[in-house]
Amino acid sequence: MKTPESVKLALDTLRANKLRSGLTVLGIVIGVTTVITISSIISGLNNRVSDFVSSLGSNVIWVTKMPLIGVQPTAEQLARKDLTYADVIALRHLPHVLAVDGARQHAAQFRVGEVDVKYNGKKIAGTILAGATAQYAAVNDLSFLQGRMFTSAENERAAHVCLLGHDVWQQLFGDENAVGKQVAIETGLYTVIGVLDKQKQVFGSGKNPRDNQVMFPLSTFQYLHPEDKNMWISVKYDDAKNKNLVQDEIEELMRIRRKVRVEKPDDFEIFGPDSLTRLWDQLTEGLWIFMIAVSSVGLMVGGVGVMNIMLVSVTERTREIGVRKAIGATRRTIMTQFTTEAVTLCAIGGSLGVLFGALITWIVRLLPIGLPASLSVLWVTVGFGGSCAIGLVFGIYPAWKAANLDPIEALRYE
Repeated sequence: MKTPESVKLALDTLRANKLRSGLTVLGIVIGVTTVITISSIISGLNNRVSDFVSSLGSNVIWVTKMPLIGVQPTAEQLARKDLTYADVIALRHLPHVLAVDGARQHAAQFRVGEVDVKYNGKKIAGTILAGATAQYAAVNDLSFLQGRMFTSAENERAAHVCLLGHDVWQQLFGDENAVGKQVAIETGLYTVIGVLDKQKQVFGSGKNPRDNQVMFPLSTFQYLHPEDKNMWISVKYDDAKNKNLVQDEIEELMRIRRKVRVEKPDDFEIFGPDSLTRLWDQLTEGLWIFMIAVSSVGLMVGGVGVMNIMLVSVTERTREIGVRKAIGATRRTIMTQFTTEAVTLCAIGGSLGVLFGALITWIVRLLPIGLPASLSVLWVTVGFGGSCAIGLVFGIYPAWKAANLDPIEALRYE
């Protein structure tokens, strides 16, 4: 396919003024690179969050004493009554509900060395201790590497059994079968009945705190740490289309059980996986604004640079324009030539921006933190198309000026 004459002239101009052209398109390159890099990171994070939310199950609703995400708890929320195991039992009798779990966690987990888990001379500090009912596996769709979930009977008699998270098992047992072995946790011995598979993680590829936990039957955990009374309840229901109905039934039952007056607001919180998605959308909104602001500044600076170099080019080539007009070139031909040169200049800057953006995206994916990044075809198109549009907008005036030069005056120009 033959290259258009105007494009050839544009490339010849770029080759003749390499440094000046490179500096001119620098703003375009920075703007497009910013668009590609930030959009790739956000797209990757969106995919990771979407996968994580899907792993939680679309048919799960959580009930908590106070908000866990997105807001700072108020004094009123902190003073609310704790949820109880009796609430868990009551919720299991609701229609459309398949399973309900109540879980607690050791509140002092963030103190280094607070929890010791020992086996055969090996010790782990800082492990998370949690308690749950026998329906925890059904609600959370757990997968086991070894063993099984504890039973309701083991929960009722507060049996000294436990489940190990993947990382705890690896550090204590390596690849050895842990089922049936006894581990020392704080002041007691507990028989391992199961080992959980690795849990999905939202960000990065590092260690997941959920893999660094030991889980007990809820009654066993209450004997171990009676001071930790804060419980959250997970409700799994039958069909996504029943979500609003199930949520209304949960709210009504909890208000009755907690004796909340009609005119008073709920003294508990109900939310689902979609709440996590909405929160994430709010967080990424700022990143999108930042990306648009930085890339817009870069593109505008690049556009002004392109206009400047094209005006200089028109001045330098005034006599050439006069000669072309004298031998029959029309205003439209001259205008098309210089507009094409400006668009070509910006297209090269856009191409370099896409290339650098893709390179940075690849580097980000290889970093030790494992930040997800996924190159978006949509934003590659937007970035490249935006750079070409900048060339068109900022190239029109120099092209118009060139097209309207008087041929006689242009031929006299030295």
